Amino acid sequence: MKFSDLIAAMFVVGIVLIIIIPVPSILLDFLLILNISLSIIILLTTMYVKDAMDFSIFPSILLITTLMRLSLNISSTRLILTSGFAGNVIHAFGSFVIGNNPIVGFLVFIIIAIVQFIVITKGAERVSEVSARFTLDAMPGKQMSIDADLNAGIINDKEAKERRRKIQEEAKFFGSMDGASKFVKGDAIVGIVIMIINIIAGLIIGMTMKGMDINQAINTYTILTVGDGLVSQIPALLISTATGIIVTRTASETNMGNDVIKQLLREPRVLQITGVLLILMAFIPMLPAIPLLIIGSLFTYLGFSNRKKNTESERVKNEDLKELEEIRDPKRAYDLLQVDPIELEFGYELIPIASNELLDRIVMIRRQIALDLGLVVPMVRLRDNIQLKPNEYIIKIRGNEVGRGNVYVNKYLCMQVGEMNSDIKGISTREPAFGLPALWIDDSEKSKAEMLGCTVVDVPSVISTHLTSVIKKYSDELLGRQEVKELLDNIRLTNPALVDEIVPKLLSLGDIEKVLCNLLREEISIRDMVTILETLADYAPSTKDTDVLTEYVRQSLKRAITNKYAKDGKLQVITLDPEIEKSIQNAINQTDHGSYLALSPDAMQKILKAIHNIMKKLTIKGEQPIILTAPIIRFYLRKLVEQISKDIVVLSYNELLPNIEVFSVGTVKLSES
Repeated sequence: MKFSDLIAAMFVVGIVLIIIIPVPSILLDFLLILNISLSIIILLTTMYVKDAMDFSIFPSILLITTLMRLSLNISSTRLILTSGFAGNVIHAFGSFVIGNNPIVGFLVFIIIAIVQFIVITKGAERVSEVSARFTLDAMPGKQMSIDADLNAGIINDKEAKERRRKIQEEAKFFGSMDGASKFVKGDAIVGIVIMIINIIAGLIIGMTMKGMDINQAINTYTILTVGDGLVSQIPALLISTATGIIVTRTASETNMGNDVIKQLLREPRVLQITGVLLILMAFIPMLPAIPLLIIGSLFTYLGFSNRKKNTESERVKNEDLKELEEIRDPKRAYDLLQVDPIELEFGYELIPIASNELLDRIVMIRRQIALDLGLVVPMVRLRDNIQLKPNEYIIKIRGNEVGRGNVYVNKYLCMQVGEMNSDIKGISTREPAFGLPALWIDDSEKSKAEMLGCTVVDVPSVISTHLTSVIKKYSDELLGRQEVKELLDNIRLTNPALVDEIVPKLLSLGDIEKVLCNLLREEISIRDMVTILETLADYAPSTKDTDVLTEYVRQSLKRAITNKYAKDGKLQVITLDPEIEKSIQNAINQTDHGSYLALSPDAMQKILKAIHNIMKKLTIKGEQPIILTAPIIRFYLRKLVEQISKDIVVLSYNELLPNIEVFSVGTVKLSES
């Protein structure tokens, strides 16, 4: 391709030289085969282009191939008249067509030449003239259309230049095709003239100069004339056909073959009628029944097959139109406002896991959350997300991301308390739910890790554990008024008097929701709804402050709270210095809209720093930080320590059973800050 311009120039010069310089028969065979090959390539190329401008070099190629065909025709004529032999290609073509009857063979060749000249060549020439004329006549209108679109702002300057350039190229192309088609016509005429010269001059030379009798001369030069004419007329026929195709080709998104099949056979009724008529014609005497039945059956089958396809396409089209109409419906905008309570999105590598094992795990998660927290978890929406990494997943609550993790489908997560054993080979990571150091290990390392006391879990367990942790952490955000109503309706089946007493006489659904969310925010189970409602029924007549009501409910649930945090009847806690408790109690302000803590920023920072220091010491020892304080300030202290960590547990004395042994492991003092 680097020397393509040089090769093309030498090729054209070589064609001209062939006209002058005698060519041996061996080289002529090679050139004739090359000529036929180029003709086939050109014809197939015109069938596969989607637009005539995709083959804009065709007029120049048409001129070069015509010149090549004429030069080879002259060279073959020279060999025929001088030596009576023009190579194996010409002899083979002539023998094949003529067979044992020179007269019939010659007449067949004459018919081919006439068809090529009158039908193909004349038709292509006429189409080229008309196409060139209409293209030139349409140029002003197309230019005005481009100017109108440009002035209206539909297209920019660059697009306008591109469209003008395309119009100019089309005009040049069809104008060139109009002139190039004249070469095809002249080539056909010259081919017929050369054929006449070959047969007449050949007979004269054969009988006068070579001493042949009339029969021998006819057999010899008829074969050579027909063979030479065929190797010239066949490429000419192919090129003429390509010319007709390229000038009649309209712009399309597919090639000619696809367009023909799609447009010719797309109407099932036409095929069915044609097939039935052919089958009926098979019963007419003297007509060949077998071909008519076979072809008729084929068209009938194609008709029914296309009808089925068209019906299916029409159904899909109607569904698409219906879907489009639904999308255009203004009411559909409300569907976009729906937010799923819980979503789990994952990369494409996790699709098999999400489709099988994870679905079963989610059922168990909903069951476990119902037992642990008394909350009915809403449906978890599973969907793939191509924007995520293949092995990545994210967890969303109310449309917002609250958790993310990366897993390896064919590996196991290995966790060990303390320092990880160096004998285990794997990829270092962090357990997504609790942030513990871990390794992703292969199946071959699994047995070794279990023998060393490590916890080894598979990918579905990792994701489900993370999902469970997130649901527990944000359980208060999953509870709304509708969920509260459903819980109350369930209680109403067994305790109708209790529910009717509270709602709506004492408290509204919103008030009960706030109390329940306060409990869930600190992972206190609301499963014992009867006790919760009994407490609310007792204290709601005296106060409507939901924070105060929450503290009363917590005291009623003291058995559940004690069992949750105490181990073997013992509880290790951190206490507050009386000075801190007093300062917090004095900072509580009561208003008509509720109470709040009004500590100064300096005092608040000192208390938080003191709590943070002692919590840090306990965390290093691996102990769970629990702060024990007076009931009146418990709620406000909990709100305060949330700024450090939501995992800090704050209990009051009234929330513990009297038989529990409480051990103080530290005291929060301002002097330690």
